[in-house]
Amino acid sequence: MKAIFSTTAVAALLAAMPVSGHAVGATTDFRSCLATLQQRAREQNLPDRAVAVVAGMQQQQRVLELDRKQPEFAQTFGQYLTTRVSEDRIRRGREMYARHRVFLDQLATRYGVPGQYLVAFWGLETNFGGYLGNMPTLDSLATLACDPRRSEFFTSEFLTALRVMERESLRPEQMRGSWAGAMGHTQFMPSNYIRYAVDGDGDGRTDLFGSEKDALASAANFLSHLGWRDGFRWGREVILPENFDYGLTGRSNPQSLTRWAGLGVRLADGTPVPAAEIQGSILVPAGHRGPAFIAYDNFAVIMNWNRSESYALSVGLLADRIAGGGGLRRPPPADQEALSRNQVESMQLALNQRGYDAGEPDGVFGPATRNALGAYQRDTGRIGDGFPDREVLDSLLK
Repeated sequence: MKAIFSTTAVAALLAAMPVSGHAVGATTDFRSCLATLQQRAREQNLPDRAVAVVAGMQQQQRVLELDRKQPEFAQTFGQYLTTRVSEDRIRRGREMYARHRVFLDQLATRYGVPGQYLVAFWGLETNFGGYLGNMPTLDSLATLACDPRRSEFFTSEFLTALRVMERESLRPEQMRGSWAGAMGHTQFMPSNYIRYAVDGDGDGRTDLFGSEKDALASAANFLSHLGWRDGFRWGREVILPENFDYGLTGRSNPQSLTRWAGLGVRLADGTPVPAAEIQGSILVPAGHRGPAFIAYDNFAVIMNWNRSESYALSVGLLADRIAGGGGLRRPPPADQEALSRNQVESMQLALNQRGYDAGEPDGVFGPATRNALGAYQRDTGRIGDGFPDREVLDSLLK
């Protein structure tokens, strides 16, 4: 999978991964599992020190609790954006951008990724290094490797974490991060640490825990490998005409800027979208009452870091603010309510019963549910923006 896994990205990934009972961890005996992990480490020719470390791993019950915990309520886009693109984070982001400006410009020249994006990722992942996570990485990964739910994935990450420890001459107690094993200022999982971490400060090591320059350079290297397009932005806020067809929204329906301009889409300052063959998708994360955005190819690159559209929009908007841009012309409505998983599942069931394919009822409001809801709205004389407001929810569940 060509994606980097941060704390939130791993949680989303795990929710979608199939459960397997046929891998290393298909045993409830943690000590027996550690012996098996040691053997796997020997088979991969890991040094004796790394093999010996495995025997000292401690099972983390808190990790298992967090792995099984599903959030009861999802945040609205407005709630999500307010907490992640706060005035304090914008201020601190500008400070960090100024502090590292010369280095960030060097990275932009080498990798093609503007510095404001690197600082934005850094801010969203660990609040600019303010909180790297406090769970013991090796213990956490061993715990998940020895749990049958997703054993093979975490077995691979655990063995790779041992390689990171050896390569960077780290002590096990130095490796602390998220409950799922993401590490350092930019919250890389071990597999991405090994593949994409680079030495940014020139000391001969790749230290994502202690070196801000290493973390920023590593983020630039990874985004470059994902296909970041130099000279292009992530997207921007736009204004939609009153008669806009919301059935055209979503990342699955990119159109040229020329096409969008012909449909009356304007930039946030009111000027027409420039006529060009650049492809972009219209996103309305808070429905027709909230802001609208046009997302370009680099938005898809951001989503390979974290598969949440809200996260990707927050990265782009925070980067814009760090670079000196202003706030949204049309902020998300403050009166929108978050839905519980049970409410979303009930809505999915109701849509399916009415012949609108919302997919398997799972309580997760994804693209299939949004498309089904939009079709139901249009067929019942509503604005088909696919946004689950209270009125349409009540009409479905009555």
